[in-house]
Amino acid sequence: MADSPPPPSHPALALNDTVHQRVRLAILTMLSEARECRFSTLRDELGLTDGNLNRHLRILEQAGLLQVVKGYEGRRPATWLRLTREGRAALHAEITALEQLVDRLRSSGATQRDRSPDAT
Repeated sequence: MADSPPPPSHPALALNDTVHQRVRLAILTMLSEARECRFSTLRDELGLTDGNLNRHLRILEQAGLLQVVKGYEGRRPATWLRLTREGRAALHAEITALEQLVDRLRSSGATQRDRSPDAT
């Protein structure tokens, strides 16, 4: 039986570079709130250009975190996005790591020291 590697010693080491990027984290969060979301809704809510959003979606799709579904609404082309099971798990892991970071900071008292007027 092989030994499994020890868990990361610091919660920041559990952050996923693909998910943690702020726009991609926002995309995954929005997709977790609904069964699917239109491309235009994501673009408008996040204040992105079509090209910028497309680049982030491509990265998330290649990582298997979301599914892109193209079709039509009436005669107009439309694109819908759905979070995959892997995407939901990756978002959950990211949120857990962020919560552990916050808990660590709070338990160390660092956030209180930073608020004091005499902190340097």
